[in-house]
Amino acid sequence: METKRVVIENPWEVKEADLAEAAEILRRGGLVAFPTETVYGLGANALDEAAAKKIYEAKGRPSDNPLIAHISGPSELEPLVKEIPEAARKLMERFWPGPLTLIFAKKEIVPYGTTGGLDTVAVRMPSDPIANTLIRLAGVPIAAPSANRSGRPSPTTADHVWQDMDGRIDMIVDGGPVGIGLESTIVDVTGKAATILRPGAITREMLEEVLGQVEIDPAILGPLREGVRPKAPGMKYRHYAPKADLTLVEGEMEPVVRAINQMARQAMKDGRRVGIICTDETRSCYPAGMVRSIGIRAKEETVAHNLYAVLREFDDLEADVIYSESFPGDQIGQAIMNRLTKAAGYHIIKAM
Repeated sequence: METKRVVIENPWEVKEADLAEAAEILRRGGLVAFPTETVYGLGANALDEAAAKKIYEAKGRPSDNPLIAHISGPSELEPLVKEIPEAARKLMERFWPGPLTLIFAKKEIVPYGTTGGLDTVAVRMPSDPIANTLIRLAGVPIAAPSANRSGRPSPTTADHVWQDMDGRIDMIVDGGPVGIGLESTIVDVTGKAATILRPGAITREMLEEVLGQVEIDPAILGPLREGVRPKAPGMKYRHYAPKADLTLVEGEMEPVVRAINQMARQAMKDGRRVGIICTDETRSCYPAGMVRSIGIRAKEETVAHNLYAVLREFDDLEADVIYSESFPGDQIGQAIMNRLTKAAGYHIIKAM
């Protein structure tokens, strides 16, 4: 398959004509990668089970890993879901369009091929103007997981998508780098209490300002138990992972730096190519290895924005092992740590 690449020069003044071909591909059951405010998504008609199957095949994604249906306006939600709970209405009013995915009981129109066999459907309304315009023009909800090979770091530029998907999909819409750099927050609103299934830029603190108490699914804090079907993307399988073995080092900063330097020296002595993930504040503390700052610790939104790009850079540099500093687990730091722990396969060292 030849993958066509369409460049949008000004994403904030996107013209419908620029996206007409992409919308037609989606309507006829093809695959189109496009930018959202979170990461690049790999889109297909969410109501077409055969199209959804193409997503799983292109990504190499397990078929029980559910997809998120993207809509362009609130009126497009009701045909997909059995009910809209009050908690969902409050969250939609506050955070849609934006990086928040809500899980509802689905109607029959949504195929199980899209939901990973579940009776629920995950729905999001992106704020990115290219994504929103494309969904509206296509005239159908668009299932769109991240546009990368399954398990790899998510793509935050069209070049990342090209690396993973050239020859596998019909088109890439290049709208430049994304804004946030981490996938959307996912909240299950089908139970008595709203429950976070995946942290993101819409933090627990922000959700609780609207709803009061919000629960956190145990899968955020550790691996999903064997035999349990994932309720949302990113819960069960190893995700966001570079090719190198990644170790996450937790603790106070001074012992963390000391532990990383000790492990790096030993790994290099053993002939291994070593990558180190740090921040601007600590970059000068690492005298050896391929050292990359992921952002400014005092501004964690910069860390979120750069995370996947740094992981992919270490792939390009052919690192054998990567050692990463950790981050506080509140606000957006919870989302950063969620992605890092999954990328590391929960290989975490406590520095003393």
